[in-house]
Amino acid sequence: MNTLSTKENGLLKDLAGQEKLCIDKYNRYSSEAKSPVLKALFQSMAKTEEEHLKTVNEMISGGTPSMPLTIGNSNNQNTEAFSYSSEDERKQDAFLCTDMLATEKHASSLYDTSVFEFTMPEHRRILNHIQAEEQQHGEQIYAYMKNNNMYN
Repeated sequence: MNTLSTKENGLLKDLAGQEKLCIDKYNRYSSEAKSPVLKALFQSMAKTEEEHLKTVNEMISGGTPSMPLTIGNSNNQNTEAFSYSSEDERKQDAFLCTDMLATEKHASSLYDTSVFEFTMPEHRRILNHIQAEEQQHGEQIYAYMKNNNMYN
């Protein structure tokens, strides 16, 4: 059982809140997305965020979760171009992507700050691992947007 400082505990609670927001948005946006490619991408990301939340909650409970040796296999996620039936549909998906990209940037920033604030090296490694997966989500969203002429 690990004893967390007040600051570490507060940071983990902030991270848990951010993960819940990501999960809610990805689930909601996967149902709103017009593109089946984007729906699948968001569903996959929601599952990863659920794992992040589980890890953060375990840390809040005093545990030190084990982390995989590699970043999730999300790099293989399909971000190919989709043929939208209307410009309005493409714009709607572009909005969803833009919002999730901003959300992922914020989540990554919270993890970055937390990495520097934790005293236990294992906790820092875990948080750094999750941050890398958040950055990967951003890369995938960007790739989808680029492939669908949504990124200016």
